[in-house]
Amino acid sequence: MSQPDLTVIIISYNTRALTLKCLSTLFETTRETTFRTVVFDNASDDGSAEAIAQAFPRVELIRSERNVGFAKANNLVAEKARTEWLLLLNPDTECHEGAVDRLLAFSRARPDAGITGGRTVFPDGALNPASCWMRITPWSAFCKATGLSAMFPDSALFNPEGLGGWRRDTVREVDIVVGCFLMIRKSLWDRLEGFDPRYFMYGEESDLCLRARKLGFRPMITPEAQIMHLVGASSKTVARKYVHSAKARATLTADHWPRWQVPFGRAMLVLWVGSRVLATRVAGRDAAARMWTEVWEARRDWIRGYGRG
Repeated sequence: MSQPDLTVIIISYNTRALTLKCLSTLFETTRETTFRTVVFDNASDDGSAEAIAQAFPRVELIRSERNVGFAKANNLVAEKARTEWLLLLNPDTECHEGAVDRLLAFSRARPDAGITGGRTVFPDGALNPASCWMRITPWSAFCKATGLSAMFPDSALFNPEGLGGWRRDTVREVDIVVGCFLMIRKSLWDRLEGFDPRYFMYGEESDLCLRARKLGFRPMITPEAQIMHLVGASSKTVARKYVHSAKARATLTADHWPRWQVPFGRAMLVLWVGSRVLATRVAGRDAAARMWTEVWEARRDWIRGYGRG
């Protein structure tokens, strides 16, 4: 048997039914690409590993005794991969027809991109814009903290990280390809030394793409490769998701901004969370206020970011 084109890496954590569906659609819709599939189960307690082993015996399954996080799990699998290409695929995704084939063809045709991704939609077919982002800047941090990005989501000026109203329906260069559906040459992954393992959850693909850009690569998105992505299926609570998101943003600003701008970035994070606490309390939205208060109470943790290894 010839060497496969691609290693597909899926990190599973308490997403048994979703992971099974992800694997099913991956095999059903990929017709031209030869690939090996590795699932790294991050110590799930919902029977994920057992169900995967039974339903998909051809899948290489790694059962971790503890949750090592998304970044480290991908690094462990990628380190042993011997294929030319790697595809990171989230367990809460479903591949549409030809998605992997088309993304690989696009990646081969655009070696200058270095890192590529596709278009993501929700289960009802509506656009899920979270397939890609632009980098955090002082202006974008201010817009997010003051609510301008939420008030004007279709504005490229006030929602620069979300690329304004772009429907992800054209080929476009972006700063960040999200790790739910991310393709990269193994040689570039090795050159970048994979994900920075400090990023336990969220931000790892942003850091990877920004480091690739510093080497001269230009990550890109193609609408021809489309998948369904639920987003955040492995996050147990919304508050925990926001805590990890804030922690990742604090780390990204510390890693990729000039040192003199970093205090402003931290101040914008404090304003973002603090203003949400105040706004939801004033509006009488009790459930939302409790959630944001929980995030606010964890500020000593997330404001420091992940720190240096």
